[in-house]
Amino acid sequence: MPRYLARLLLALGLLVTPLAHAILEGVDYVKLAQPRATETRGKIEVLEFFWYACPHCYRLEPELNAWAKRLPKDVVLRRVPATLNPDWEPLTRVYYTLEATGQLEQLHAKVFDAIHIERIKLNKPEIFFDWAAQQGADRAKLAQAYNSFSVNSKVQRARQLVQEYKIDGVPAFAVNGKYITSAYMTGSNPALFAALDSLIRMEQDAKRAKPGR
Repeated sequence: MPRYLARLLLALGLLVTPLAHAILEGVDYVKLAQPRATETRGKIEVLEFFWYACPHCYRLEPELNAWAKRLPKDVVLRRVPATLNPDWEPLTRVYYTLEATGQLEQLHAKVFDAIHIERIKLNKPEIFFDWAAQQGADRAKLAQAYNSFSVNSKVQRARQLVQEYKIDGVPAFAVNGKYITSAYMTGSNPALFAALDSLIRMEQDAKRAKPGR
């Protein structure tokens, strides 16, 4: 069935579930020529490349959180605050500073809201420190962590991952070091999560097919 016709029937609700979840390489996802090493041993790793100031990332966040809650036990989601150009680095640093000071879980969603609803310029360090302190974080610890060796290393690693996966826009996802997909490719957020589910199943099937399992 031609791809455009399949998508038309899907929009009209006329496709059965198996076909609705079919994905095409080069259309809904791309396969990397050389797989990348993952950092989560024993599990299928999904990377989300995002930027706090990206409106698409902001709108995706509630759906992503809902999807993450139903992931199988053998799958882990890791967020990568992308640095596609130098102007993005301060918000990459915000993410890892919150992580380093134990404030990430509490303030991650609030950072999105502060930027997109309250229009606070958290890319400016002093404004970020003041804002986070108002949320109950320790300002001195944040300031100390912001340019620490640990945060610098993670910022550098995030930059390296963007280059390795050839990410040129966000939000984008990498599945187990092999596949890249995004809503720009699939056409919608629901189709994106269907593609992610399919790619995860492909990796689960490949894992079960390995000799000795």
